[in-house]
Amino acid sequence: MPLEIYRRKGGKVWHYRGTVAGRRLRGSTRTEDKARAQRIAAEAEQRAWTRHLDGPGATLRFSDAAIAYRGAGRSDRFLAKVEDHWRDTLVRDITDGAIRTAAMRLYPKATNATRNRQMIAPTQAVINYAAEQGWCSWLKVKRFKVEKKIREPVTLAWIDAFTAEASPKLGALAVFMFATGARLGEALALTWGDVDLSGRSARIRQTKVGAERLAHLQPRLVAALGNIPSNRHPGDRVFGYDDRHNLRKVWNTAVKRAGIKPLTPHCCRHGFATTMLHAGVDVKTVADMGGWADVATLVKNYAHAMTDRTITNVIFGTELTQEPAAKAVND
Repeated sequence: MPLEIYRRKGGKVWHYRGTVAGRRLRGSTRTEDKARAQRIAAEAEQRAWTRHLDGPGATLRFSDAAIAYRGAGRSDRFLAKVEDHWRDTLVRDITDGAIRTAAMRLYPKATNATRNRQMIAPTQAVINYAAEQGWCSWLKVKRFKVEKKIREPVTLAWIDAFTAEASPKLGALAVFMFATGARLGEALALTWGDVDLSGRSARIRQTKVGAERLAHLQPRLVAALGNIPSNRHPGDRVFGYDDRHNLRKVWNTAVKRAGIKPLTPHCCRHGFATTMLHAGVDVKTVADMGGWADVATLVKNYAHAMTDRTITNVIFGTELTQEPAAKAVND
């Protein structure tokens, strides 16, 4: 039967119910105006017929796809602003060009990398999740061109110099990221309940890939964490920094006092990967230990060639004759 509108007992808002194309429909019009409610019910009925005759993609709205995407437990990183932009736009109307235009409009002063990460990636993720369910077609979006930046890793010598000038908790943060490969957000979210000093382990919640990993705490890292002045309640954050801006100020101050290269906290994660790879640890193990879901990403971004040309001596089992460039602090 066609959709009819009604009010619940004691209520003022109109609802609709009925069967369209064999599907039972119920919903709220979210209005107390009867004429408007009738129009909303008619539109819902029309969408149901369109879906029945032309397939689910004909009426699929981005808002509905995003709700399903979230409900499936997929990453919602940067999704809120994307949802606010697309709202009830039909997925079939969201094209490659429309997404790129939206990225430039929402982030006019941002880098292309930011546009790719915060607009294109989440929009495409929602739509392609819907495609997995058979609700619409798959979508390919051309990314904005991003100039490849050379990421410089910290070294153990850099860490030594930094911790000598940093507070116990700031120094421990640097050592933790260098020793475990943790991302900055993961390190700042670490609580004392995640840390087992006696068992030499820490549970790291990998926000970017939506998983967890158990990291080994080496003796130096155990000592660094143990030196942090804290009551160590399970719910308290280990490093105590809630604001990246405040962290950046004290971090840069310690760097300046130490007289070392102004490397960022993320360079500690880079240093973990580079140091492990140069030590001969296989790529798959490094990816697992550092929380990289994709080995190819690790190789592309972190597996830089060693500058020591005498590295080829290993073919015959002989030692290097040059000082590895990775040991330099101020070069």
